[in-house]
Amino acid sequence: MDSDDVAPGEYPFDTSGIEGGADGIRRYTDLPVNLVRILLAQAATRGDRTAVVELGGSSLTYSDLWQRAMRVAGGLRDAGVVPGDRVAVQLGNGLDWALAFWGAQLAGAVVVPMNTRLTEAEAEFIVADCGATYVIRAHRPLPDGEPGEVPDPAPTDVAALFYTSGTTGRPKGAMTTHENFLTTIETVIRCRGLSREPGVSHATLISVPLFHVTGCNSQFLTQIALGGTSVLMPRFDAASFLAAIPEHGITLVTSVPTIYELVLRHPDVAKTDVSTVRTLSYGGAPIAPELVHRLHEAFPGARLGNGFGLSETSGLATFLPQEYALEHADAVGFPAPVNDVRIDRPDPVTGVGELLIRGPNVVAGYWRDPVRTAETFVDGWLHTGDLARIDDGIVRIVDRAKDMINRGGENVYSVEVENALAAHPDVLEVAVVGVPDPVMGEKVGVVVLPRPGVAADDLVPSLCAFARERLADFKRPQFVRVIEGPLPRNAGGKVLKKQLREAEGWVAVPR
Repeated sequence: MDSDDVAPGEYPFDTSGIEGGADGIRRYTDLPVNLVRILLAQAATRGDRTAVVELGGSSLTYSDLWQRAMRVAGGLRDAGVVPGDRVAVQLGNGLDWALAFWGAQLAGAVVVPMNTRLTEAEAEFIVADCGATYVIRAHRPLPDGEPGEVPDPAPTDVAALFYTSGTTGRPKGAMTTHENFLTTIETVIRCRGLSREPGVSHATLISVPLFHVTGCNSQFLTQIALGGTSVLMPRFDAASFLAAIPEHGITLVTSVPTIYELVLRHPDVAKTDVSTVRTLSYGGAPIAPELVHRLHEAFPGARLGNGFGLSETSGLATFLPQEYALEHADAVGFPAPVNDVRIDRPDPVTGVGELLIRGPNVVAGYWRDPVRTAETFVDGWLHTGDLARIDDGIVRIVDRAKDMINRGGENVYSVEVENALAAHPDVLEVAVVGVPDPVMGEKVGVVVLPRPGVAADDLVPSLCAFARERLADFKRPQFVRVIEGPLPRNAGGKVLKKQLREAEGWVAVPR
């Protein structure tokens, strides 16, 4: 099913200024040529505006950001970096990350944002795989040199490599072009209804890593395009998150469900002035509908929205706006204005199949990996590996293909079970995986982190009773493992289910 054919007359986003090409892909017709031009424009017209703030630290105006990034670019050139070379950036959120990213762009290089949580061996793999000429690391001075000529890349030039999290194998470098970046920026502005009026101020609080497409593309770069302010959290802390909202006049908040859960459980949430927040978005991992309703109550002046995307879509590919957010809290929304979506080989009964996405935000492939590029990008369509269905034009992700549990021929979608159990008042975090079984093939296993002060012996029977009221018998957990610390996650907030499946300590429970 293509997005052109769904929900006629009800599509909620601005579709003006879009044209289709001979390749079948629809594009925005009035985008800048490259990222460099958007920063140059802001430095020239809004140079005294605050561009970036490091929470607890200093800030940069647009003029500062341009001038200092030009010096980083000069230092990279002095170190032998030439246009097209890869510059790896292994830094946490902060002013140095912003300067490194833009310095690499102004040197004409391909920036490679790296996860700061990688082991030394994992980091070395990415540096070697991308063939980095230069690596910018923490606790070392940024490159510095005299500014040189400003590059003017073509829209199809690769601007960055975002390495996938590696949950399904070794990481792959998603080749993100300038057009990919600029398309995502325009999509975020349209889907979130962000004003472009010169007198409207924007400020976003970035609590997720900038080396992830959500933090970098959907927040940081979008604010650059709007002339807004990005407030960067070097590390997440619920109290600091809440305090930053009134202190910096935050208008836009985007984060992952886990962070929102911790924020809403903090005692300061009730007394914090959140009236400046006009837009609140979530994504990066499945969200429980119950949490959506609590966010609506805690941020009454904000328009809610659920965004879905991947590294391979450069960020946002579907979005569920405020008008649908509460009634369809389990959905990820409508395709972005220039995206087409369809379901590959849908089940004749449920309509569930693999979600395919096409659009100008889909990356150019995987760096130096023609085999996996050919497997994933077929005839212009990205095969996401996500199982989904489309109802009345609204996309619902039901599972990752590899995470679906086949229980004796019955398909159990882990996200559905997780959403149901996450509503239990004593559950802080929950993940559902398949537990091998010689007869059924797999059975449903639940890994749960209790709310502080709740004993495992009390939670397990209560959770099982809770499941019996909300889930069909074949979907109910047959194994439970109670953990003492947070679920293992990658930097994008996705649960590392491979680790959960391989761990021991399952306790059998009656359905």
